[in-house]
Amino acid sequence: MASMFDEKTILKYLGLPEDHPISPVASPIPFLITHIAQLPPHILMQFGGVTTPKQRTAIPLIRNRRTKYMSNPPPQLSYPLARTQWPSLWDGQEQRSKSEAEDEKEWAERHFLQGKKQYVRNLGNLLGEYEEERSAERIRFSRRQRAQEDFIPEEDDDSDDGDTSTAVQDTFEESKIAFERRIREHFIYGLLEDVDYEAIDWDESLDGEEDREAEARWFDEDGE
Repeated sequence: MASMFDEKTILKYLGLPEDHPISPVASPIPFLITHIAQLPPHILMQFGGVTTPKQRTAIPLIRNRRTKYMSNPPPQLSYPLARTQWPSLWDGQEQRSKSEAEDEKEWAERHFLQGKKQYVRNLGNLLGEYEEERSAERIRFSRRQRAQEDFIPEEDDDSDDGDTSTAVQDTFEESKIAFERRIREHFIYGLLEDVDYEAIDWDESLDGEEDREAEARWFDEDGE
């Protein structure tokens, strides 16, 4: 990817000398912190090959764009689809995935053996039950894995078991809110896998008015 990086074109677009002290290829993050607002998306796309989403979190404008994007997140970054994609981030109680189960049941009834109900009704129910079990098992596995990684021995507690058993548990809605907040934070800091960050990071339409005014001032000062 770095071999496709056209440093001269980038510097020429900005009117900078080829010996500019901050090289876009050697120091892409410091360069973008200063110049991202002045570069169009078709040029910025080149930086996707020399930077990672996590590294680009250091760029204030990119953090702002991601934050703006998550103010109205798509279904893929919201519950319940996000819980299926990133089950290790879900800390709430296990609830069967009814929507996924219904999807498999509907597929069987519509498409299997041309939808002949005498053959597919039982199959649809069975597939639905299997999907519910698979979803619950994915969550259990991810939770066990995460618990092993984050385990910290607790100090002895003199409180009796009665106090523990009566402790208030998070409601499902509270768990859902906490999960979506966790997804939002991981997204903003470039930590989610299988996300097209470049589509958001280089999207000028996510800029606020202050960002556009700063860009205009830079070009005005450069032209003087």
